[in-house]
Amino acid sequence: MLGIVLFILVVQVAYVSISTLRLIIMMKGNRSLASLISFVEVFIYILGLSAVLANMDTWYNLVVYCLGFAIGVYTGSLIEEKMAMGYIMVQVTTRRDDSDMAPKLRKEGFGVTAWSAEGLAGERLVLNVLTKRSRQRELLQKVQEIDPQAFVISFEPKTFVGGFWVKRVQ
Repeated sequence: MLGIVLFILVVQVAYVSISTLRLIIMMKGNRSLASLISFVEVFIYILGLSAVLANMDTWYNLVVYCLGFAIGVYTGSLIEEKMAMGYIMVQVTTRRDDSDMAPKLRKEGFGVTAWSAEGLAGERLVLNVLTKRSRQRELLQKVQEIDPQAFVISFEPKTFVGGFWVKRVQ
């Protein structure tokens, strides 16, 4: 009895974690790897579902199946966060036009494009910084050290054309 409950839980956590990763890998454009992962995903899904259907006589098997789904979503998101696949674009707007943020970030190995802009309260310096997602926390920490008042927006670019980063990205 305990064995089947643990089996259902483990299989469901594995299934949903793999499903989350497959979706992320597919969204990053790696269709071949996502297809291979989907084979394993469906196999694990059928194992879990058949265990629940074969043991429908106890209500807690269904509850454990649902609990496994929830834990799997959480686990999958943690795994994805640790993998930190892909790149991010961070746009930093700072108050100081004479800011030394761009050269400091370049010195740390970040690619930076900077230009002057006009905000509500006057002149601003805008920086676009493209970096690997694995360095996102480091970048945000460096920006905060240089200018705690900086306005920061980040997003994931999908397409790269031109610029010195193209060779690194591909």
